[in-house]
Amino acid sequence: MATYRQVGRLLGVSARLSSPLAGRGCQSAGSHWPSHTTRVSNRWPQNPLWVLPGRTMFVQTQDTPNPNSMKFLPGRTVLEMGTMNFAGPRDAYCSPLARQLFRIDGVKSVFLGPDFITITKADANMEWKVIKPDVYAAIMDFFASGLPIVNEDSKPSADTAPSDDDDEVVAMIKELLDTRIRPTVQEDGGDVLYRGFEDGIVKLKLQGSCTSCPSSIITLKSGIQNMLQFYVPEVESVEQVKDEEEEEAAQV
Repeated sequence: MATYRQVGRLLGVSARLSSPLAGRGCQSAGSHWPSHTTRVSNRWPQNPLWVLPGRTMFVQTQDTPNPNSMKFLPGRTVLEMGTMNFAGPRDAYCSPLARQLFRIDGVKSVFLGPDFITITKADANMEWKVIKPDVYAAIMDFFASGLPIVNEDSKPSADTAPSDDDDEVVAMIKELLDTRIRPTVQEDGGDVLYRGFEDGIVKLKLQGSCTSCPSSIITLKSGIQNMLQFYVPEVESVEQVKDEEEEEAAQV
């Protein structure tokens, strides 16, 4: 079950996001753009002297005309055909790579090309040297995992899908659950489903490893509830919803 520390480190939320865009290609980088090649281990150490023996890969970076965007070239194929643009975390449901990159604080959008990944940062005042180590680590961890760049069968989570009936508060709750809380819970083999918001109470259903995890209540109250209250003042409490079968099993 995800701990408060794990959930808490994901603070940050995007604004309302548009649908993913796809195109046949993008303008190629001009030869006048400077390039820098950085050799990094597949875990970026906090202290550069702590580099441990292991697999390494070369990640090349290239400036773009937009100072808030930078190309990262992993030296291998990213997309077999075309390009894909992800304006925010919610758009990235079909790409495990894009989802992983959106976990990095300061990443505004992700663009995938045939052999490159373009990251756009949200804050123009944030220096690239702050973001680049995390991007390097995320790219290397992903390629080492063997996961597909894009999973065509993936679909947005139905419980947090935007609805015309959602007011601003519900829309924000769904987006936080979908882009910040759910990915962390899923890493620990569980999931959290949105079941409603009424009278200041957010109702959630825990699944998988979260169902019987001893720390589930701590995570629900100290982690998820605190995050929702931080961004959505209208949230007064978070409660767990159980099915009848789960209630009967708990009484045995």
